[in-house]
Amino acid sequence: MTESFRHSGEYHQQQSLPGHDGGTQGAYPPPPAHEPKPWGPPSGAHTGAHTGPPAAAPRRRLKGPAALLAAVAVAAAAVGGGTAYAVQTLTGHDGGTAAKNVNGTSVSAGSKGTVAGVAAAVSPSIVEINATTGSGESTGSGVIVTSDGEIVTNNHVVSGATSIAVRTSDGKTYQAETVGTDSKKDLALIKLKGASGLKAASLGDSDDVKVGDEVVAIGSPEGLTGTVTSGIVSALDRDVTVSADPGKGRERQGPGGGGGWPFEFGGQEFNGDTGASKTTYKALQTDASLNPGNSGGALIDMNGEVIGINSAMYAPSSGGGAGGSGDSGSVGLGFAIPVNTVKADLAKLRAGAAD
Repeated sequence: MTESFRHSGEYHQQQSLPGHDGGTQGAYPPPPAHEPKPWGPPSGAHTGAHTGPPAAAPRRRLKGPAALLAAVAVAAAAVGGGTAYAVQTLTGHDGGTAAKNVNGTSVSAGSKGTVAGVAAAVSPSIVEINATTGSGESTGSGVIVTSDGEIVTNNHVVSGATSIAVRTSDGKTYQAETVGTDSKKDLALIKLKGASGLKAASLGDSDDVKVGDEVVAIGSPEGLTGTVTSGIVSALDRDVTVSADPGKGRERQGPGGGGGWPFEFGGQEFNGDTGASKTTYKALQTDASLNPGNSGGALIDMNGEVIGINSAMYAPSSGGGAGGSGDSGSVGLGFAIPVNTVKADLAKLRAGAAD
């Protein structure tokens, strides 16, 4: 819609108008019968025969930008919120709150609920951990929980370590120290030295997890940093028993060492001898592929929230017994410590627990 506006005095007509009181036509404009009243029409306009004031004084017509603003205001009042919606739809603007991210993650709207979207959002929050002990080296994973470098992992990944090196997803390597351990829950908290600006993972609610929910696992199996696998939650509240002995349960030892990662389930031992010192916890079961090195990594729901810390998996041993290498890989029997157990234990770990 367009409108033309003239300044005062720009009313130009090219035809003659009837004379006053039915008189003959004459030169335009015809002289008025009397001096215009203050309430009368603009100078130069035909007044007609009526000389008395109208019932109500005519409103002064707004001209120029003021009139346009008034028209827009009336239109907006008439259509209400529909105007704003139409403008946003046509121009592509929505006040700077376009749906580019989902629930505080960097998962794009187009990738919501996809493995690729979850991997892109959470991978920067997962690290590889290399622990050196008196008996060799072990490789595991961890989850960043604060931007200054607090990392949750499994106790069996770092227990007894004399030094800990951590590599982040961008390839940077940090030295770390153990802050607290809880062997009964197979959890540990370590802290990077000199770290800042890291991306902390979002911790979800494992009580909301249901059998059949899709999940993504991220970790460093066999030292392959940032490996992503996917599957479903296969079962809840599985009683899993792992070693509480610092000398047991290594993710990966040097040449000749056991492929380890022993655990017990249903009265049977898997992946080797768990030893005399053991602990049992309730775990989420998943068929997402886990391998040695995944321990301490994240099990994630499709909203990009961590729902568990991967802790044990069954790997049929080609060599058999405690010394088997476990090189047959995952067969889809993996277990994770529920994240609510982790959250309930964080204060204790931060306080420097060592049990």
